[in-house]
Amino acid sequence: MTMLRVHNLAVSLDGFATGEGLTFDAPFGHAGGRLMQWFFPTRAFVAMSGHDGESVGAGTRGVDDSFAAATSVGIGAEIMGRGKFGPQTGPWTDDGWRGWWGEEPPFHSPVVVLTHHPREDLAVGETTFLFRDLSPRDALDLAIEQAGGLDVRLGGGPTVVREFLAADLVDHLHVVVTPILLGRGVRVWDGLEGLEERFDVETTASPSGVVHYVFTRKPR
Repeated sequence: MTMLRVHNLAVSLDGFATGEGLTFDAPFGHAGGRLMQWFFPTRAFVAMSGHDGESVGAGTRGVDDSFAAATSVGIGAEIMGRGKFGPQTGPWTDDGWRGWWGEEPPFHSPVVVLTHHPREDLAVGETTFLFRDLSPRDALDLAIEQAGGLDVRLGGGPTVVREFLAADLVDHLHVVVTPILLGRGVRVWDGLEGLEERFDVETTASPSGVVHYVFTRKPR
């Protein structure tokens, strides 16, 4: 059975999963790279981003790398909100924007981008972005069709993750609590009181200072 999985959702101590003021140059707004500082040095990130040059296996190993590496295992499609694809709002006035990932995005699969405004599908390298105005349930059904029997990753941002959690569609939720305070931005947990009752929860502390929480959905 296809699972819907969330990986590497970094959250500040005060519950924000992105900062305020997203721009083309600041995909996390005023948070900058602070939420993902644990992730960038890992071998998994270095490999997927192509920043290792000629050094095979570059990057740190250990707890954070193990969690980071699980992101792509068994994934056949992704769902993301429009805010993860880019900072634009309203009608698409410039179809030239192709995301923050360059000519070879790290997804290598179909990606369902949730937006209320129509746009032609976009193929970039091995990734095809499908722009759709769908409910969480319908978006998941489409992603399952695209995934070829593999799991679907829910990539964020926090508003989209919250909506899918509220609809009780998430099977695996990996949250990384980072030791920073943002004070403003977009929170994940608002309106989800009692969420933990649906899941078995395990925690793993990392020497980097973050704590990994893994929520596994209890049998329905």
